Amino acid sequence: MAEAETPAAPLQPVAPVRVYRHRLPARIWHWVNAVTLLILLMSGLMIFNAHPRLYWGEYGANFDRAWLAIGSTAETGYLRVGEWKIDTTGVLGRWTNSEGVEKTWAFPGWATIPTSYSLADGRRWHLFFAWVLAIGLTLYMLWTVVAGHLRKDLHVRRAEWSPRHIWHDIKDHARLRFPKGAAAARYNVLQKLSYIGVIFVLLPLMIATGLTMSPGFNAAAPWLLDLFGGRQSARSIHFIAAWLLVAFFLVHIVMVLLAGPVNEIRSMVTGWFRLPPEGKESA
Repeated sequence: MAEAETPAAPLQPVAPVRVYRHRLPARIWHWVNAVTLLILLMSGLMIFNAHPRLYWGEYGANFDRAWLAIGSTAETGYLRVGEWKIDTTGVLGRWTNSEGVEKTWAFPGWATIPTSYSLADGRRWHLFFAWVLAIGLTLYMLWTVVAGHLRKDLHVRRAEWSPRHIWHDIKDHARLRFPKGAAAARYNVLQKLSYIGVIFVLLPLMIATGLTMSPGFNAAAPWLLDLFGGRQSARSIHFIAAWLLVAFFLVHIVMVLLAGPVNEIRSMVTGWFRLPPEGKESA
């Protein structure tokens, strides 16, 4: 007599695994920094509107040759970088405001703080939040060392420096293959390098070049002028570093959206991150 087959037990759903990914100081600094950098960018664009040209060296004036300029002719707006020049009418140099009035500032009012032209107010906003950035960055850098965040989360291990390992991570990012399981709770080598570059290179560079542009601070630390090759060179480096931060921000936002915005944002608000199951591939 044939044995009766035992019905298979139904598969039980696996409860999602949560890990405490972001500690409170990191979360506070993340959100304060996001607001601070946005205000610094917008107020910085207002300051740039006062003289929308960049130079290398000690000096820079209207009749000196600028390596970058945003300006306008009688009918068009333009962006010029070296000998390369493009028409930017309606976006940069010559644009129309919400009231239908044509303006010839470098950056439009919707991108600046304040929205109407005021160099003095732009400087007030910029200086206040520059202090917020400098103090917050100093405290965060100290915390990363004292609390072990640098050693535990940001330190690039010897094996991760392998060109093969880095190339593998680059290909995974290009194919939108995000880590699963326990690996999702750790930073990969590209994240580590980008975060280290922002925290320990770009942001300190922004602060140092900003101080170099201050005539009052030059008296206290004249060596900064020598370090950056003059106030105009410092202004150019400041501008370039600012747009590198914008590029980082845009890539960061795209990665958050692709990796799962609810889980990513929730982890940066509460600290708790839900690990993606290992058997499920990313789209």
